[in-house]
Amino acid sequence: MNELDQLDELMTCRIDDGRKIVEPCSIVIFGASGDLTARKLIPAFYHLYGAKQLPTPFRIIGFARREKTDDQWREELRVALRQFSRSQPVDETIWEAFAPNLFYCQGDFSDANAYKKLAQQLSSFGNDQLRHHLLFYLATSPSQFGEVVEQLHNADLLHLGEQSGAWQRLVVEKPFGHDLQSAQALNADLTRHAHEKQVFRIDHYLGKETVQNILMFRFSNSIFEELWNRKSIDHVQITVSEKLGVGQRGGYYEEAGAIRDMVQNHLLQVLSLVAMEPPVSLDAEPIRDEKVKLLKSIRALSVSDVAKQVVRGQYFAGMIDGQLRPGYRQEGRVKSDSNVETYVALKLFLDNWRWSGVPFFLRTGKSLPLSASEVRIQFHRTPNVLFAAQCGSKLDANALTLRLQPNEGISLRFNGKVPGTSLQVRPVRMHFSYNTEFGAYTPEAYERLLLEAMAGDATLFIRRDEVETAWSIVDAIRKGWEGRALTNREFYSAGTWGPVAADDLLAQTGHAWRDPQPIA
Repeated sequence: MNELDQLDELMTCRIDDGRKIVEPCSIVIFGASGDLTARKLIPAFYHLYGAKQLPTPFRIIGFARREKTDDQWREELRVALRQFSRSQPVDETIWEAFAPNLFYCQGDFSDANAYKKLAQQLSSFGNDQLRHHLLFYLATSPSQFGEVVEQLHNADLLHLGEQSGAWQRLVVEKPFGHDLQSAQALNADLTRHAHEKQVFRIDHYLGKETVQNILMFRFSNSIFEELWNRKSIDHVQITVSEKLGVGQRGGYYEEAGAIRDMVQNHLLQVLSLVAMEPPVSLDAEPIRDEKVKLLKSIRALSVSDVAKQVVRGQYFAGMIDGQLRPGYRQEGRVKSDSNVETYVALKLFLDNWRWSGVPFFLRTGKSLPLSASEVRIQFHRTPNVLFAAQCGSKLDANALTLRLQPNEGISLRFNGKVPGTSLQVRPVRMHFSYNTEFGAYTPEAYERLLLEAMAGDATLFIRRDEVETAWSIVDAIRKGWEGRALTNREFYSAGTWGPVAADDLLAQTGHAWRDPQPIA
C-alpha cells in the first residue's frame, strides 16, 4: 500500500458508531401469504441473518387466513427464497439456522380470538424482550390497517407510546391512501392507538444505497454544495423510466395511474432529497423536517397551471427490443377507452431562496426504452465569449448526473479539447461507478429498511405531514385533469421516450429532455 492509499484509508470516517442498537424482538407479518412476504420480506430477513445483522434472539411470525403449520410455511418460504434471493444458490447452512425462527399464526384480521392466540404464541417464546419488543408489518390492504391496529390494541399487544422496557412499532406499505382525504383517514386509523413515532411508512426508494447517498454527496462535499443553487444551476431533470408495461397490474393501474403510483411517492421523495436545505443534524426528525419544508415550498398549481406545467401520456402498441408490445388499452383488466395516464411529466418551481426561478422537470412512464432512475443537474451555459462565442449551441453546458439505478454512479460532464493538431472541443465524462469502487454487493432496499425499523430509526421512512403534503400536490394535478380526455399529442408508442407533449413542455423555455443512456 503506497503513502496516498494509506492516507485515504486513514481519512475513512465511520459515522454509525452511535447507531441505535437492534434489540431482540419479534416481527409479526400481517398478510404473510402475500407476494410481498415471499418476494421481499423473508429474503431480506434471510440476508440480514446471514450477515449477522439480526439480534439474538429474534422471531418472525406470519399472520394470515390460510391454515398451515409452521413447517408448511417454512417450506413455502424456502421454495420462494430459491426464486427471489439476491444471492444464489441459497446457503442451506444459513437457511437451516434461520428457519427455526419462523412461525405461523392462522387467523382472520377481524377475529379477536386470533389475536389472543398471537399473544399466547409471543408469550410462549419465554423471553420478555420477544414478548414486549414487537414490530408489526402490515403487508395488507390499507383498508385493513384500522382493523388490525384496533385488534392489536384490544389484545394488549399495541400501546400508545413506548413503555419502560417495551416498544411496539407499525410498518406500513404504499400506496398510503389514494388522495389527501383517504391518507388523512388512514393516518387517523394508525395513530388512534399508536404514536406517530411508532409508525414507519415505507417507500422502498429511500432504502436504495444511491438514494441515501444523495445527502452524503451534497453535504459532505463542499465543492458541490457551493454550486447547488440558482446561481449555478439552470434546471434539474429527474427521470424514473420503466421498460415494462403495466402487465398484470392493469386493475391496480386503472385506479392509480402513474401520478399515484410513482409521482406522489418516489419522484417527490427524490426531489425533496435533491433540493432540501441542510438539516441541523443527521437525526431522523431534522432530516424529515427539511424534506417537508421542501415539499411545502413547491409552488401550488391551479387548474390553468396544470394545463401548462403537467403532461400526461398513455402508451400504444410499439416495438421494444424487437418485440411488439401491446398498448395500455390492450392490457388485461384495462378499459378499452381508458383515459388513465401511464406517463407523467411535470415542471415544478420551488418558492424558496435557494431555488427561486429554477425549473425542476420530473417524468416517469411505462413501456419506455430503458429502465433507469437518474437526476441530472444542468448548469448554466458559459457566457457568450471565447469558446462559447465561436461554438454557439454546439458547446454543451456542464451537467452532473446521479444515476440511481441501474449501473449506479455519478457522472460529471464538462468540455475538453479533442487530441490532435486541430482545435476541437466536445463533452467528456468523469464517472464514478459504485460497482468499480465498492464491488458488486449492494443490499436490497428492504434489508436496510427492516433493520432501521427494528432499531427504531425513522430517517428513511415517511412522516405523516410528508405524506399529506405530497398528496395535496397530486390532488391539485388530478383536479386539473378532471373532464379532460387525452389528446393525440399525449399518446406515445411503446419503446419511445414519451409523448410529443412532454417535449413541448420543455421546449417552451428552450430546454430539452436528456434521456438516460445505457452505461456499459
